[in-house]
Amino acid sequence: MALLAFCLPVAAQVSAPKYSNEFLNVGVGARAIGMGNVQVAITSDATSGYWNPAGLLRLPDKYNIALMHSELFAGIAKTDFGSFAMPIDTNSALAVSVIRLGVDDIADTRRLQNEFGHIQYDSIKFFSVADYAVFLSYARRSNLIEGLMLGASAKIIYRNVGDFANAWGFGIDAGAQLQRGNWQFGLMAKDITTTFTAWTHNVEELEEAYEQTGNDLPENTAELTLPRIILGAARNFQINDKFTALVSADVDLTFDGKRNVLLKSDVMSVDPHLGLELTYANSVFVRAGLSNYQQTTRFDGSKASQVQPNFGVGFTSNGFNLDLALSRMGDHEKNSITNANTSSVIISLGYSFR
Repeated sequence: MALLAFCLPVAAQVSAPKYSNEFLNVGVGARAIGMGNVQVAITSDATSGYWNPAGLLRLPDKYNIALMHSELFAGIAKTDFGSFAMPIDTNSALAVSVIRLGVDDIADTRRLQNEFGHIQYDSIKFFSVADYAVFLSYARRSNLIEGLMLGASAKIIYRNVGDFANAWGFGIDAGAQLQRGNWQFGLMAKDITTTFTAWTHNVEELEEAYEQTGNDLPENTAELTLPRIILGAARNFQINDKFTALVSADVDLTFDGKRNVLLKSDVMSVDPHLGLELTYANSVFVRAGLSNYQQTTRFDGSKASQVQPNFGVGFTSNGFNLDLALSRMGDHEKNSITNANTSSVIISLGYSFR
């Protein structure tokens, strides 16, 4: 049943599963995604509460709003993001951000057939599987090191599988940015306290389906999301009076076991990202990025390497920003076992004013 496909992974959670709360690592904002999710050193708008709260100290105006919508897998999964950020004074700033990633209108067909064996389409009910997070972010300039900015985000997590299961979680992220001339550096430590997420299952809703399939009923469980560290560096280049270029790189360091990334071990995995942004007259932007390096297996058993290319464009005028990004996901090898060529279009709007 479609219902079991969503509930079985919930029942199989262990104390510190790999990819726990992974929806928080998908990325937000068309600018960021168009650059391959390279933002830790360069984020400076209302999305900074998500990418690196230290960037809130570089907000363009007093009031800053960011909105995003994207659809994955032909619109089956949708991501929405909204944020409001503002400076408190010249040395501090705050932001509130909300993210949702969900699959809606999933058919519950457990009661499609009545006791007489007849099909009753009006008995079909629909539910959603959705993940939510709220970020409360604060940033402050360092009094000890010139140009150093520090920030932290407290995040509240809510995950829901219709009437069948839900979870609550809490965690803290911390970040820093440092600027030296044309160079920018960033550090982001996600889940530095080890984020705890507790699942509760509605056994009464699941009992009949699990008895029919011979599976054990799920028990209330807890997930621990281990820390992740992201290091970033970027440099601005002045090409001429109209054109500038920003070259940036991030490196993700994870400690939850061997991942399918460029450098991996049982202790730590290293996943690099590269991004480029060309700017014309401080108003038109063209972006590109490389991320998500993976090794895939062909049908003949041979191995192949691939990266995910991302592209984007943007326009800004009088505090209004419009950004579009195209993210190419999945395997691009036609003879690969994991072939899943999909593209995602991301739309972002931003507005800053005094």
